[in-house]
Amino acid sequence: MAHLKVTALAWAPNNSKLAVCTVDRIVLLFDGHGEKRDKVSTKPANPDLGKKCYQVTGLVFSPDSTKIVVGQSDNIIFVYKIGEQWGNKKVICNKIILQSAVTTLIWPVQQPTFIFGLADGKVKLGNVKGSKSQTIYSSESYVVSLTSSPSGQGILCDHADGTIVRYTFDNDSELSKGPVCKHSCSPYALSWSLTSIVAAGCDRRIMVYNHSGKPIQQFDYSKEEDEKEFMCSATSPSGQTVVLGSFNRLSCYRKLMVW
Repeated sequence: MAHLKVTALAWAPNNSKLAVCTVDRIVLLFDGHGEKRDKVSTKPANPDLGKKCYQVTGLVFSPDSTKIVVGQSDNIIFVYKIGEQWGNKKVICNKIILQSAVTTLIWPVQQPTFIFGLADGKVKLGNVKGSKSQTIYSSESYVVSLTSSPSGQGILCDHADGTIVRYTFDNDSELSKGPVCKHSCSPYALSWSLTSIVAAGCDRRIMVYNHSGKPIQQFDYSKEEDEKEFMCSATSPSGQTVVLGSFNRLSCYRKLMVW
């Protein structure tokens, strides 16, 4: 595999495939042993603009692991049917045309739809079978990232202005919908654990909030010259551990406090 910048990646829910897309806009499919087994060549929304007019900004598998949703910077989402077996024919089975670039894409567990954020500040629901999308809410600020709760019953969305917003699918949830808190910078690394919300970004400070948005803990790396900005994070399936990624290292935090 060439040494190219990775723009998006996703694990299949059945653990059989890892999808990785680089700046060459080709989705590479690896097996559980890290061996490249297949690929999906993506396409622009408008072929007349050339094959290099866009980047892939998000990937996510369907719950049955037979489809992959591809979000792109040229205002479109394609859904590819890749099948269950290696070598199955790859076909586009759906597309959603948008008014703004896709910036982030997730599919919470136990939910029938995927969720994506746009550069114009909107967060939307999408379906692999329909060409329509439904707006969850609108903001004036670029959507930086999305993350879901360990149960899949809620999501957090953060924006370029630092605002972190919560949306819940369960109307009986004790957690309120709407703005939760405002982080000190754009929190590209955002995770929702069992006990807390973890956010970090370019100021090299990891902030831990309780589920009401109150700051409860901070890890400050701003004075460490060898630490760079935090760009991504992930929560373990158990919801007990959060991993944050920076330029050349991973930071792992387990059972963060809750007040």
